[in-house]
Amino acid sequence: MEYSEDRRKIADWAPLVVEGRSGSEPLAATRIMTGTDVDYGALTRLLVAHLENLPGFNAHYRHRVTGIERRGDGRWRVDVVELKSGNTLSVTTKFVFIGAGGAALPLLQTSKIPEVRGYGGFPVSGIWLRCDASAVTRLHHAKVYGKASVGSPPMSVPHLDTRIIGGERSLLFGPYAGFSSKFLKHGSLLDLFETVEPSSVEPMLAVARDNFALTEYLLAQVLQSEKHRFAALQAYFPEAQQGDWRLQVAGQRVQIIKPDPETGGRLEFGTELIAAHDRSLVALLGASPGASTAAYIAISVLQKCFAACSPSPDVHFSIC
Repeated sequence: MEYSEDRRKIADWAPLVVEGRSGSEPLAATRIMTGTDVDYGALTRLLVAHLENLPGFNAHYRHRVTGIERRGDGRWRVDVVELKSGNTLSVTTKFVFIGAGGAALPLLQTSKIPEVRGYGGFPVSGIWLRCDASAVTRLHHAKVYGKASVGSPPMSVPHLDTRIIGGERSLLFGPYAGFSSKFLKHGSLLDLFETVEPSSVEPMLAVARDNFALTEYLLAQVLQSEKHRFAALQAYFPEAQQGDWRLQVAGQRVQIIKPDPETGGRLEFGTELIAAHDRSLVALLGASPGASTAAYIAISVLQKCFAACSPSPDVHFSIC
């Protein structure tokens, strides 16, 4: 890592950040050059294309799982609806992995495993300011982080970020928090209320009691005007022109609320795997089940549920 307080050097690293600032304003920055960007969508398509050529693999798209129920023989029955035709079908399986993002908690609750008792979720929208003007985007080739506001959650650290979206260069600034009771971007407004069970009421009330600063932060974010959002951008990019930027709603995060014997309930900002006692079903809950954590999560699932399938040191995991 390289540290500098030299305005000219910082301007070379990130010219938009320095441009238009007062000469008397103190500046400091740290740069690291070893970062990289990966198109995880393209990578996923390559991996699935490879798997589709292997025996015993099928991928079904535009299907929605509506229920998961344990049968008397210990297997799981998964009920599915095909969205295009409306046809329903059921699949019987020895093992179920629920990695459905915001829909993971409602699906896990349909399984009725005792391990999910007391768990809840709280949705937070991710909102960004986006600029596609080439005269601006061609000048910035970095991800510039600042510091999160006092009382704000860790994932709210603001940054001015170069992104390639659909093959075109864009700048994103944020994130700003919004609120919707939906668990998915195109979900139902009833999602939050339908996941509240008697066992999760106490943990949710305990989290509300113990996270007043976070509640204040979220309320302030939701009530922010366009003027306030743009002022936050100008703290990073003083010469920004409002006409070049538009609001972009990215998606929903569902924070884990889990029971805690000492406090009653605890708010988690990461991800968590919850498994049935016999390891025949495992669900991924949490706010960031994305590309950066995918490999770790996959290995954790194998270790938690398929450790017995490792016959030798040379074969770390073979799913049976």
